[in-house]
Amino acid sequence: MTTPDTPRDLALPVDDSRPSSPYVPAESARSRGRVRAFLDLVAIEHSVFALPFAFLSALTAMQVDGGGVRWLDLLLITVAMVGARTFAMAANRILDRRIDARNPRTAGRELVTGAVSVRTAWTGAAVALVVFLAAAALLNPLCLVLAPLAVVPLVVYPYGKRFTNWPHAILAVAQAVGPVGAWLAVTGTLDGSGPAWVLGAAVGLWIGGFDLIYACQDSEIDQQIGVHSVPARYGRRFALHASTVTHVVTFGLFVWFGALIGFGWLWWVGLALTAVAFAYQHLVVSPTDLSKVNRAFFTANGFVGIALFVFALLDLVIRLDLRP
Repeated sequence: MTTPDTPRDLALPVDDSRPSSPYVPAESARSRGRVRAFLDLVAIEHSVFALPFAFLSALTAMQVDGGGVRWLDLLLITVAMVGARTFAMAANRILDRRIDARNPRTAGRELVTGAVSVRTAWTGAAVALVVFLAAAALLNPLCLVLAPLAVVPLVVYPYGKRFTNWPHAILAVAQAVGPVGAWLAVTGTLDGSGPAWVLGAAVGLWIGGFDLIYACQDSEIDQQIGVHSVPARYGRRFALHASTVTHVVTFGLFVWFGALIGFGWLWWVGLALTAVAFAYQHLVVSPTDLSKVNRAFFTANGFVGIALFVFALLDLVIRLDLRP
């Protein structure tokens, strides 16, 4: 787990310039290299974890709204989601760069090594924020009005690690925004958005619960440098138990969402597979063995999002006749 700068970290030198390379003589090649490095910085491929639930919320709202698939809305939702996540990751990496330099697990990140300059990172974050706000404006007036509120937890999260032992809760709030925003993007109103809030809470707790596991990797270094987290304050065992409870609640919320929408048997099959994935990630990680944390992250959590989306989509197509 990484955090923003703390007073004792401010004296750490950080190279804010990207070192030149004799193997990239052309400016266009250097530009491509900077773009690739920035995409690595924000782990753009991890957008796959949040997008399925935004699509699930949007498609369900389209069905509830009585219409077919609105492809332009789905495109704008995708742009908004990727833009918001890119902004959040870039800002988080910038604010955390000196802490990252002191943590062996994160010392190879692009802002620490100089592969991406701070100026480039801020530029990328600003562009991503503009893209997010533009997509929200193109969706409907309500999305534009609420878009700045969605940005707040994205910015507060890195700073939350300074003043609370539960920054994971702030991350949960930030992640809950996606499904709710996707529903509002389709309907343009808060009326009848109850299922979206249930799904949003489920997604938020899902990610927040996993962050409790992920933060266990840095519990010792966090204690040394004064970073706040549940594992650092209460220990790994407590954090893993808290994560288990959180994911039990998450599963209950997924059940509730399915009942509210009236999904058929395909949804429940997907949910059963999700239960297996949840159990797997808690079985392979223990307070004394964190070697499989990344496997739990990429395998189990990636499977949860994709499986639920695919089975819900099949249910909508077959049972509810969701057509363009």
